[in-house]
Formats: sequence, structure tokens, C-alpha cells
Amino acid sequence: MTQLIDHGVPVQRALVLHPVRPSQASARDPQARLEEATGLALALDLDVVESRVVPLRERTPATLFGKGKVEELRLLCEVETVDVVVVDDALTPVQQRNLEKAWQVKVVDRSGVILEIFGRRARTKEGVLQVELARLEYEKSRLVRTWTHLERQRGGTGNTGGPGETQIELDRRQIADRILRMKKELVEVRRTRTLHRSQRKKVPYPTIALVGYTNAGKSTLFNRLTEADVLVQDMLFATLDPTLRTVKLPDGRPAILSDTVGFISDLPHELVESFRATLEEVQEADVVLHVRDIANPDTQAQKRDVEKVMAELDVTAESGRKIIEVWNKADLLSADARDDIEGEARRRGAALVSAVTGEGCEALLQRLAALVDETPEIDVGLNAGQGEALAWLYRHGRVVGRHDGNEGDMRLRVRLDGQALGRFERLFPAASVAEADD
Repeated sequence: MTQLIDHGVPVQRALVLHPVRPSQASARDPQARLEEATGLALALDLDVVESRVVPLRERTPATLFGKGKVEELRLLCEVETVDVVVVDDALTPVQQRNLEKAWQVKVVDRSGVILEIFGRRARTKEGVLQVELARLEYEKSRLVRTWTHLERQRGGTGNTGGPGETQIELDRRQIADRILRMKKELVEVRRTRTLHRSQRKKVPYPTIALVGYTNAGKSTLFNRLTEADVLVQDMLFATLDPTLRTVKLPDGRPAILSDTVGFISDLPHELVESFRATLEEVQEADVVLHVRDIANPDTQAQKRDVEKVMAELDVTAESGRKIIEVWNKADLLSADARDDIEGEARRRGAALVSAVTGEGCEALLQRLAALVDETPEIDVGLNAGQGEALAWLYRHGRVVGRHDGNEGDMRLRVRLDGQALGRFERLFPAASVAEADD
């Protein structure tokens, strides 16, 4: 597969541009979008020498920018010895090719940058396949731009209709074949993952999924709640492949917590489609935690972007899903802003936390325990020699009350779902089990 960014060059100097029209109905602040685009470029190890918001009167079909602006930016590329221009917008293949000719540098649009980042970060077989499939779909219409060998003309007789035409047709067929093969591989990988999910359903553990805008602090919160060591970096898309761990809820009941890929505005269509299966973890979860960077001035716009994707997955409060907003990075709030945000969090039922310091995380776990615990309570009587049964109850249920007798016997009030209760009674027939008295 071709690379959109040349990794053979030690350091590539980059110019980042965010085009914006005065009439553009966007809730995102242009400067915030420019900073995000710069973050995407930095995630590819590019040396960003200049970044600009570029106002547009209208979109020029051939080059996106007007003639005067194209010339101005050409001179800037020349003065700054730019190697790559990142355009924070969707470029057509024609626009991309024309800008490369005009500026004599590599030009990559927003979709291309995100695809490149995903390609670097994917680790699991499914993630690698999904990224490669998405990139092939993206490159299919851009052969004349990304595949350098297309300048050559294949041998033959007669009029070929122009340099490279036959080679392009051949490569398009090769790409189509590769797409077909990878789709078949993905079907098999997803079938295996579905079987794994079915096995997890047999274990009486509730599932909790973390979602949120990229860099909102999901992985830091994941590590805090599960005591795991998932990669944490102040970088867009530091985590790509979903990770699952067990989290111990208060009173002993465990749950399965999954950390999913971060969302971002204008996510390439190719990636939305190919990563839909990965987001099934969110669709299957008993509770969804929407993690937000509450200290980010663009937090409301980021919330709307996440909710748009969740609505496509039919994961909304209106559809009956249990969703908690987790307002992360409380430690970055100023003293003045904190009072207002604490009050707003109480009114909206949000959990204000700091995944870095641990503030608010214990209260969040208590809330999760109550939310997933809709199973009936039972009274269990154990004698002094049934320590194994006691440990089993703490591992697989939620012990909400306990009274120890003088002879080493004990009475426990436990929450267990029907499946777990059946297993307990089969494993420990000597235990006394009865419905809880109110």
C-alpha cells in the first residue's frame, strides 16, 4: 500500500491550512479547528512551520482556493521550504492534484491525514484490515495522485488513449480485488469477535463502554478505573484498537469496561463504515460513559460531534440507553470556572472527575454500581467452612449487606442475576438461599 506521507524523509516541514467560508454554518470555532488540524499533523511527526485559517469567498472547483490565494500560498511554501501542505477540508482528486502542481509539494486533505494516523496506530488484525480497507476505498479515485508508477505506460500496440491509462485500469482492478479479499477476511475476523462477545455474555458481568472525542482523556480514565496500563499520550488518536478490562465496582461486583476509538468531527466516510463493527462494543454495552474534556473551550461542539455518531448507532437516551456524561479534566479548570461547572454538572446529572488526580472517580463507580444493579436481592446463609462460596459471591455478585455470627456463620444480602444464581446453587448446594425480605 502507498503512504500518503513519506516516512523516508527524517523531518518533513508542514503547512497546515483550515479553509473557512463566512457563510459556513459551523458550530466549531475556526481557530479551534486549526489547532485540531495542527494536532493531527503533529501526530504524524510533521514539523509544523506555519498554520493558518484561510477565509474563502467560495469554493473554486479546480483548486478550492482562488487564484490569488493559491499564488500567495505557493510563495509561502517556497519561503518556508514546505514539504507537505495539510488542508483541513475534503479535497477532490482534481483539487488535490492541481494544488500539488501549483505548489510543488505534497498535499494531503483531512481524510488522508486521519487515515494515515489510523494506519500507524492499528495493532489488532481487525484494526489493520479496517484501516487498509478504508485507505483503499479512499485511494481508489486518486490513483493518478498517489501511485507514482502510473506515469508509465504498459506495453502494447495501438492507441492507448494517453500515458498511463491502461496501467490505471489495471491498478483499479487490483485494488478492487484487494478490497474484495479484505472484506472476506473481515467477515471472518468479525465472526470470531462476535463469538467472543457471546462468551462474555454468558458471564454475569455488566458491560460499560467509554466513548468520547479524541483526546478527551478516555484512556486515562480507563486506567484509573481498572488499574490498567493502556497507552496514554497527549495526542489525537493515541488509542485506536478497543481494549477491555475488568473493573471492580463498589461492594465487590465486577463489570467489563471497554475503551473505544476516539471520535472526531468530519471523520472520513471510509473509516465510519469500516469501524462500524468496532463500535458494536458501544451498542452492546449496558451503560455508556460519554467522556468530555470539560476544560476545552470547544467542548460543546465536540459533544455534538460524538452524539451525531452515537445517533447513527442508535445509542441515545431517547432509545432507552443508559448514558452518563463524564466531565473530565476538572483539574485544569480555573477556580472561577469550577464553581459554575460544578453547579451545571449537578443540574445535568453529569459526573465531574479528574482522571489524572482521581477526583470524583469513586463517586462515579458508586453511581455505576447502582445503575447496573437492577438484579433482585437474595439472602444467603453460609457456615464457617464455606469460604469458597463467600469468595465466589464477592467475585460474581454484589454483596450489599453482611452479618457475621458468633460461630463463624454469616448471613449475606447479595445481588445476583438469574444466571449467576443458578450457577451458585449448582456449585454450592449446601448454602442457604432465600428471597430477600424487604
